[in-house]
Amino acid sequence: MDISAGWDLVVIGSGPAGEAAAMQATKKGLRVAIVEDQKSLGGNCTHWGTIPSKALRHLVRQVIRTQRNPLLRGIINPREVRWQDLIVRTREVIDSQVQVRTDFYIRNRVTVFGGRGELLGNNEVRVEDREGRLHLLKTRNVVIATGSRPYHPEDVDFDHPRIYDSDTILTMDHTPRHIIIYGAGVIGSEYACIFTGLGIRVDLVNSRQHLLDFLDTEISDALSYHLREQGCTIRQDEEYQRVVADDEGVTLELQSGKKLRADALLWCNGRSGNTQDMGLEAAGLKPNNRGQLQVNERYQTEVEGIYAVGDVVGWPSLASASYDQGRFCAAAIAGDEVRQVTDVPTGIYTIPGISSVGRNEQELTEAKVPYEVGQAFFRNLARAQITGERVGMLKILFHRETLAVLGIHCFGYQAMEIVHVGQAIMRQPGELNTLEYFIDTTFNYPTMAEAYRVAAINGINRIRR
Repeated sequence: MDISAGWDLVVIGSGPAGEAAAMQATKKGLRVAIVEDQKSLGGNCTHWGTIPSKALRHLVRQVIRTQRNPLLRGIINPREVRWQDLIVRTREVIDSQVQVRTDFYIRNRVTVFGGRGELLGNNEVRVEDREGRLHLLKTRNVVIATGSRPYHPEDVDFDHPRIYDSDTILTMDHTPRHIIIYGAGVIGSEYACIFTGLGIRVDLVNSRQHLLDFLDTEISDALSYHLREQGCTIRQDEEYQRVVADDEGVTLELQSGKKLRADALLWCNGRSGNTQDMGLEAAGLKPNNRGQLQVNERYQTEVEGIYAVGDVVGWPSLASASYDQGRFCAAAIAGDEVRQVTDVPTGIYTIPGISSVGRNEQELTEAKVPYEVGQAFFRNLARAQITGERVGMLKILFHRETLAVLGIHCFGYQAMEIVHVGQAIMRQPGELNTLEYFIDTTFNYPTMAEAYRVAAINGINRIRR
């Protein structure tokens, strides 16, 4: 066994959280090693989650936009686009990301150990690499950043070739005519838009009464409307009873007595932390029933010297937040001030997309905050008319008396991009965070960001008539 001592930090997992922790720590002068059990760097985010799903979405949006363009209509028939061809292009993006991420480690001189990391205590990590060699890393600190995987209930046969989760759907070697998606959270809703965009019939089964019920109600309703308009059947407040698969397809039996039949089933109902078989018990750690670890404000577990960041700690389970968690955790280990990830914007890559930051109308109403709403409908914006992306709206929630911006909610073209304009203003202190900024600022014309000026004027007119 190769014994390697003198590490200040060993990071297990090279997704956004692990990468950020490693880069921040090495820039703080710490000696850092990273352990990754996949064949290449990047973690689940690069190989199975964010990058491939967003690449697929972009490709499908291109197909949809081509169909809507009167000059290009008929060049591409969505129903003739093969799933396998989309996956090939997606893998090109993944390979590019892997190269970028690999270069980060080389430039910052972070040592990479390829293999599975196992804790032998709070100061030792055992790694068996792909050649069967054993490495024992002695370290002052460990950061667990192993991410998450799709949750698998025991009564569903995920080995069946017609039953997929959000990882294995990237290996599907045929294009179904009809697919059932069980679970209408962020991942399920995104894939519902991808498949409907290809002209595939979709049954989206939601175990709750409303789609993405953490969103502003108006935005959630808009997504439901446009999914249905695209041909998706949404079945709300339904729970599965049994999944029966055969050579021809899959039958999903619901507790309500309904039976849905399709060519394939995509299971998108929850995720579990990747904490299995890594020696947590030897270090004195016990994850919850979803494999997640509890941490304090410094991202430290109950065991001194062991930290956890990213999806493995649960909320908010976003790549963007995971990256910041990794940075803040490493900075705290190096002796900097303790920082927490706050004011995280949502980014939901449905078609059209959704993004928001701050509180929604339901929360403000329950808190009895006197707020008002400013709206800009994209159909009235010159930029949206030019691009043909007329679906959507920007909504600013602000305090009626102080005009402080309380929430930004956007549905439509470039929602995930323009939300940051509102986020930047919301983070300003005192009088700088008011609706008047959007009214007094000159925006480029024609742009989607101009929606802020339109919405702000709409809002101020509601209270100054």
